Amino acid sequence: MPPADREERDALAAEYVLGTLEARESAAVVQALRHDAELAATVAWWEARLAPLSSLADPEAPPPDLWPRIAAALDPPAPAAAAGWWTRLLDPWRLGALGAGALAAGLAAFILLQPVPAPRMMTVLLTDREQPAWLVEADAAGIRLASLNARPAPPDRALQLWALPQGATVPTSLGLIPADGRVTVAPTTIRPTPGMLIEITVEPPTGSPTGRPTGPILFIGRLSAATGA
Repeated sequence: MPPADREERDALAAEYVLGTLEARESAAVVQALRHDAELAATVAWWEARLAPLSSLADPEAPPPDLWPRIAAALDPPAPAAAAGWWTRLLDPWRLGALGAGALAAGLAAFILLQPVPAPRMMTVLLTDREQPAWLVEADAAGIRLASLNARPAPPDRALQLWALPQGATVPTSLGLIPADGRVTVAPTTIRPTPGMLIEITVEPPTGSPTGRPTGPILFIGRLSAATGA
């Protein structure tokens, strides 16, 4: 059953929409949505709220030579000196076998040429009241941060983003968070991995003077594999 606490239900709905729940938890939410109108409304609100975040994912075009290579596999040129052989192939069942084989070869080529998708990881950084404040998404393209409902930095201070991989003892700075709450970190800075801690601290306006967090940690979360809702 969904939690009775309003803030916990809100966090559950957000994680369901983001796809960060475990399969068992996600199935329980699907079951509850059938008779829990309040939870359904909260999920709908989060879906509308998070829809613009799909623009964070950069589209990837297939290689320019992909379709010509598939077309060549589907329609190979016939040998010029094989008239008798070609006539025999026009027999209906042989033609059907040839077409099926060529189609299978083309599909195999298409599948093999597709890049293996990099694992996508996510976490939601919560406030001290367990409310979603920041969305962190990470994959081979880097780490992306977007504000969900976070407060700006205190006057004369700045918010700084950090990453702490498992086994590391010192976090790596990912830079200051601008006013719009969006940060994109290239993978050359640090390679995101499952279990990596993501932290946000309060620092001087130009960032930490020591290269390590000097202010309090306001938000913290751990990257985990994203799964479909």
